[in-house]
Amino acid sequence: MSIQLLVILTVVEIVLLVVVLALYLILLTKRLQSAADTLGQVSGGLSAVQGDVALVGAGADILNRKLTAIGSALPAIAQKAESLAPQR
Repeated sequence: MSIQLLVILTVVEIVLLVVVLALYLILLTKRLQSAADTLGQVSGGLSAVQGDVALVGAGADILNRKLTAIGSALPAIAQKAESLAPQR
């Protein structure tokens, strides 16, 4: 093989390598952009949920007190239901 042919083949190989790397970087950039867009949507959703959770947090004490009262009344209600069941 001549030196000139080896130089041409080397240049072609380098050009192909650069093209393949450029294509890979373009594809990687598109995927990263897609991931960034998705994360932006998730961030917006989390902000909305955070506002809703703040509202729930303010009423959580009241809700817990009411649920505790209901829970303490349940055994008496269950006994009354059991005493009425045989009568039917």
